[in-house]
Amino acid sequence: MKEEKLYTAIGTSITGTDMSQMFGKPALKVKGKAFACFFENEMVFKLSGDEHAFALALSGAKLFDPSGKGRAMKQWVQVPYKHNKEWKNLAQAASDYVKKTAK
Repeated sequence: MKEEKLYTAIGTSITGTDMSQMFGKPALKVKGKAFACFFENEMVFKLSGDEHAFALALSGAKLFDPSGKGRAMKQWVQVPYKHNKEWKNLAQAASDYVKKTAK
């Protein structure tokens, strides 16, 4: 599947990234903390500030709600494949954000 291949390529291109799991789904981690995952053939990013606002403004993007029960994770934005050209930059921004906040 092209979406998952792109997710994997992005993950392996970001220095210090470990391929892992989050909620039973493929996830990208840095310093043991998740910064992105692959869910419903879309990428999900942990973001803040301008990057968060940019990602959420993309058509079809939404706050990540892995349970589907209206309990969205406010820092996490799920971005559809139609915006795949943005995935790499958003993944890098998410990685940088998590690196800064990880202890």
